[in-house]
Amino acid sequence: MPPGLKWRRAAVQFVAAAACSAALLGATAGRSGAAPAPVKVVALGDSLTAGYGLSEKGGFVPRLQAALAAKGIAATVQNAGVSGDTASDGLARLDWSVPEGADAVLVELGANDMLRGIKPEVTRDALERILRRLTDRHIAVLLCGMRAAPNLGADYGKAFARIYSELAAEFGVLLYPFFLDGVAADPSLTQHDGMHPNAAGVDIIVQRILPSVEQLIAQARRQNPP
Repeated sequence: MPPGLKWRRAAVQFVAAAACSAALLGATAGRSGAAPAPVKVVALGDSLTAGYGLSEKGGFVPRLQAALAAKGIAATVQNAGVSGDTASDGLARLDWSVPEGADAVLVELGANDMLRGIKPEVTRDALERILRRLTDRHIAVLLCGMRAAPNLGADYGKAFARIYSELAAEFGVLLYPFFLDGVAADPSLTQHDGMHPNAAGVDIIVQRILPSVEQLIAQARRQNPP
């Protein structure tokens, strides 16, 4: 074969090989750089997560969703809040409120137990069973604590407060000590009933709880990698 022809054939083969390598690298980069699937978060709670007294976009869940999106965090937040629910009510509807495929759950229950003066051991038992079932399903959990009103007495308040910290330690789940932190008892941040947050109050709650929710999402990704 003439030397010139050999050179031309070698050049063609080199270009073809380079093109195949570039295509393979491009495909690999495309796969590795693909956006992760959104983490499916469920907010299991009462009126505080349901958005009582607020506009459709002004409640806790839509504001949390917007805050996550603003940070570029791939997650969807489902509103499973029912006004008036106690911890026992949340337990009763747990299976259909937290469907298959959920990756993480914010458990925000107990405020109505406190307001009704339900014995702390009853609230604790319901929350314990919720956490056990969620952890058995390998779902990441952020337990949101609540505090008792002063008029219920110091003993009740201490027993109620212990529920959340002790259960979080027992099950090894994330804890946000007080869901209404920075908002409770502030008339400028609550509605006329003095209990439920207004739109400004919701923004404070979201701002303060957001780092914990980010931890929850990171944990869910570790537990259930794509």
